[in-house]
Amino acid sequence: MERDPTGGYADFATFVATRQHALHRYAYLVVGDVGQAEDLVQEALAKTYARWSKVRSQGNPEAYVRRAITTTAISWFRRRGFRGEVPSAQAAERADRLLDDHGEQVSEASALADALRRLPARQRAALVLRFYEDLSEAQTAEILGCAVGTVKSQTAAALAKLRLDPTLPDLRTVTR
Repeated sequence: MERDPTGGYADFATFVATRQHALHRYAYLVVGDVGQAEDLVQEALAKTYARWSKVRSQGNPEAYVRRAITTTAISWFRRRGFRGEVPSAQAAERADRLLDDHGEQVSEASALADALRRLPARQRAALVLRFYEDLSEAQTAEILGCAVGTVKSQTAAALAKLRLDPTLPDLRTVTR
């Protein structure tokens, strides 16, 4: 029998190759800084690699990695008082690349990104998973490692804070 030179982790490399962009995008939305997002994904993937055989056998490795990203980010916020800040010029440049209409939409996107960074990490993660990643409440709860009711309350609290933010456009019509 020929031994696998990767130690049985070739499927881990395949997983990383296929999902790394989505994981980086999620991490960026959680911390709001490209460099911190890269560090966060790397740390989460290192944790995943150490437990890969168990993670793989549970059937949803992406949920495990997203949860590792979320819990690691929360840990960073608590331990370091981390506040990911993206200079508004960088935020506007990214928004320009993503949006066709560069006028008012860029300003609104930048204001929303700034408002998201002011939310607590769990509320931010709940909003990103629910509205940006378009996951169900149950899927979000699985990734965050909490009850569906917690996802609902975190999402409601985050939306309430965003609705009161005077720098944002009218968000009273946002429901889900």
